[in-house]
Amino acid sequence: MRFLEKDELLKMFLDNIFTEINPASFHAWFNDLKIITITDTKITFEVPMEIHKKMLGDNYYNLIEQTLFNITNINYDISFVLEEEIKTLPEEIPQNDTNQKKFESNLNPDLNFENFVVGDTNRLAKVAAMAVAEAPGRIHNPLFIYGKSGLGKTHLMHAIGNFITENSNRKVLYCTCDEFMTEYTNIANPDNKNTIEYATEFKNKYRNVDVLIIDDIQYLVGAEKTQQEFFNTFNYLHQSNKQIIISSDRSPDDLKILEERLRSRFMWGLPVDIYPPDFDLRCRIIRKKIENTSIANLIKEESIEYIANACQNDIRFLEGAINRLMAYTAMIVPKTIDLEFTCEALKDFVNKNIYSNNNITKIQNAVASHYNITIDDLKGKKRSNKVAHPRQLAMYLCRIETDETFPRIGLEFGGRDHSTVIFACDKIEKELQNNAELERTIKEIKSKL
Repeated sequence: MRFLEKDELLKMFLDNIFTEINPASFHAWFNDLKIITITDTKITFEVPMEIHKKMLGDNYYNLIEQTLFNITNINYDISFVLEEEIKTLPEEIPQNDTNQKKFESNLNPDLNFENFVVGDTNRLAKVAAMAVAEAPGRIHNPLFIYGKSGLGKTHLMHAIGNFITENSNRKVLYCTCDEFMTEYTNIANPDNKNTIEYATEFKNKYRNVDVLIIDDIQYLVGAEKTQQEFFNTFNYLHQSNKQIIISSDRSPDDLKILEERLRSRFMWGLPVDIYPPDFDLRCRIIRKKIENTSIANLIKEESIEYIANACQNDIRFLEGAINRLMAYTAMIVPKTIDLEFTCEALKDFVNKNIYSNNNITKIQNAVASHYNITIDDLKGKKRSNKVAHPRQLAMYLCRIETDETFPRIGLEFGGRDHSTVIFACDKIEKELQNNAELERTIKEIKSKL
């Protein structure tokens, strides 16, 4: 769209507004508007009285925003000033200034709604994501997507971000919780910058955006100061009607170690979960992944079904199996990829997939054997450290190595409450951050599985 001068834009704007509201309201609140400044992201109107600022901001903001977007295809941040306030405005930056620093959204352009395969286990999450993408800041704010690793949460968040950036000029920022924590920690010891300057840059980065996407929020557990900063950032953005999108491996209710005020805010919008894909969805994902590849016309349906059965819980593992099959095909160059060839190509890879084959009983056996205790000990009431720590470790492994819920795991450990399982998982996760011996123990138990 061609660049519009202030006067031309104002005329088109007022003509459109006049058709949307009654004449009395138009003459009362819009007739004396003037456009003072326009930048790539902001537009400032001069109004005659303080009451105009309140009425236009409180009652007509959405109409003004939508009207400007219809004319310019730009989502402006809109402000209103009195004549005496004009001298305090920042210097106008011309639209489309080529010298402006390019904003980095950190989005992966390959992850979009078109290549997100939908099934019964992720349909609600997809619908919610599309609603947010089409009206950021106006519906489901925050959007909280949760589910186990490898089910498509990150794909959906990137898809939302890419849709928004392609259809508006809104600033979208994607980052992992770990990146947020690392940058905040660096405030105390920044490189070549004083602390105040670095802290200001940090706040500007995360607050001067229209959409903030944070992946794996569960890693805020135990980071009290970072939780406080995220709490402040969340409040700032939410009060400014900016969209917040969060992902986690568990629901807000299950993030017990996070501060209550954070968990309650996660529930303000829409929490939506993604379940492991069923067999039909896994088959469709495989077909989507291999279309337009070298194996698309070679692979038989029996091979697709074999891969779908071997990779039941994690889409990332399914992608790994496809990549392994493609590499093996490029090396052997078969005429067709039948079941026998697929089994040969994936024999070592699939055998390592303990994730899809483990169950609670197997894990209990492996942990009990490693610590030389009995399964009855794990299920019983003993609270000595000799039993309590292996029990917590077994609960943790059941959570990460199976698709069982917290309540089901608690039931298999002597009918314990799901909050006990959550506490155990969080405790082991926290210990793993600084306990190399525990990490070796877990690897050893996994190898026995």
